[in-house]
Parts: sequence; structure tokens; C-alpha cells
Amino acid sequence: MEEKESKQTLYLVMGGRVTDPRSVTFSDPESLHVAGVFSTYEDAESAWRANAQRTVDDAEMKYVIVHLHKLLEPDA
Repeated sequence: MEEKESKQTLYLVMGGRVTDPRSVTFSDPESLHVAGVFSTYEDAESAWRANAQRTVDDAEMKYVIVHLHKLLEPDA
């Protein structure tokens, strides 16, 4: 009997300076800080929180969590 493989989840945490604090349009995409790729949302959120707290006094800095698995398999 064949075991069904569970879907892998991947989360990217990245951040940088944005053109408007209400958007996610980065002013210099080439200089984005990549905090890492994580296999659980909890780990990604911890990394996001740590980086967001570190830059909390700079309104033009924003960190986000990107669901890579949704980009890699959009129909899943």
C-alpha cells in the first residue's frame, strides 16, 4: 500500500524599506533583507516578529511572511 505524501509548507520572511507604510511596495527590492525560509508558520511568525520589533521605530521598514507553498503549487 502506497503512503500519500503530505504537502510541504514553506514560509519566506523578508523585509525592507517601503514607499508607503500602508503598502508592500518596496522602494529597493534588490536590498531586501531575507530573514529566512521556514517550514512552520509559527517559526516564520517568530522570525517576522523579531525583525519587525527590531525596526519598530522606522515607519518605512516592513517585514512580511510570504506563503511560498501557495506560489509553488497555486492549484493545491
